[in-house]
Amino acid sequence: MMFLSVFPGTRLRLALVCSAAVLAGCTGNGLGNLDWDLRRGAGSTADEARQATAAKPVPDGNGVLSYPGYQLAEARRGDTVGSLAGRLGVNPEQLARANALRPTDPLREGELLLLPQRVAAAPQPMAGGTGTGPVDITAIATTALDAAPKTPGPAVAAPPGGGKEPIRHKVVRGETAFIIAREYNVSAKALAEWNNLGPEMGVREGQTLIIPVATAAAPNPEPVPVPPGTGSPTPTPPSATKPLPDEKTQPASEKAKDTPASPDLGKERTTASKLAMPVPGSIIRGYDKKKNQGVDIAAAAGTPVKAAEAGTVAAITKDTAQVQIVVIRHADNLLTVYAGVDALKVKKGDKVGRGQQIGIVRQGNPAFLHFEVRKGADSLDPTSFLQ
Repeated sequence: MMFLSVFPGTRLRLALVCSAAVLAGCTGNGLGNLDWDLRRGAGSTADEARQATAAKPVPDGNGVLSYPGYQLAEARRGDTVGSLAGRLGVNPEQLARANALRPTDPLREGELLLLPQRVAAAPQPMAGGTGTGPVDITAIATTALDAAPKTPGPAVAAPPGGGKEPIRHKVVRGETAFIIAREYNVSAKALAEWNNLGPEMGVREGQTLIIPVATAAAPNPEPVPVPPGTGSPTPTPPSATKPLPDEKTQPASEKAKDTPASPDLGKERTTASKLAMPVPGSIIRGYDKKKNQGVDIAAAAGTPVKAAEAGTVAAITKDTAQVQIVVIRHADNLLTVYAGVDALKVKKGDKVGRGQQIGIVRQGNPAFLHFEVRKGADSLDPTSFLQ
């Protein structure tokens, strides 16, 4: 999706990119309409940019995904951590600790929790039986492993996804689904499907995700060199077979007839390519494509934050540290991102003018505004746009 800025002492990272990604490809109808590699129209390379992955694993009748190294449980509608623990016969306090939750916390339907101890998996019916789902060979094999004596023996049946057990990833502060997907070179769409993420693709600190199992490596973007002389034959230039006609030129001293008056470009030149400073102050942290995809501008807490250019408020969100982020869309697919804004005076969908106040700088030590300029999903150096 791009990996972004970090507040001093606060890991903002790619919450900003998540916002930009949603803006660049989402039409407001949920995940189904999101262009996952952040491009519009024909020519999207989303499927080619990441490794191909296996089909989403199917839980057993108890909602448990079983692998030799761990198990995950899928929450049902209305579940809490405690009710899920009671249904599976595990300690609710241990289940809560394993997932950075409390026993009373409600769960989203389909949310996956890491089990602190193994439970007996419920085998699914074989093909031709009364069940409707596919057989989870891994769950059956793992159940047999639990019941077997603890002595060396043959390996259990391979899990789905090309014989590999999915890698577990524990979410840390500042991470998003897009960051994690890029870290493992899988698509964000596959990551969301395998972990039953909601339409906002939200993840929380301490959550355990399983990484989709790759079935094929990503294609090599480097072109294959072709030895000289093995390509297509060079066409014969037209001048080699037929001479060019004689040109009737006019002396430079003579003014061409019907020549329109040259426009005064000085009068017509605008500063549309430049942006206004969102807050007055000096830049205390510069742009770095890999480490800080924007600039940090020193400003006292409470300083008005103003729109750098006229546009539309396209998103208002927060990162995992609850730092508020505002994204404004401008002409020519240009986006400006303002992180660390409190007391918002705008809402999503509002039209704003250049220099219009959108909020104030939040409290901090030191207090500052993080500001980014993006062309679609790609970050640009804001200093080349600021006046």
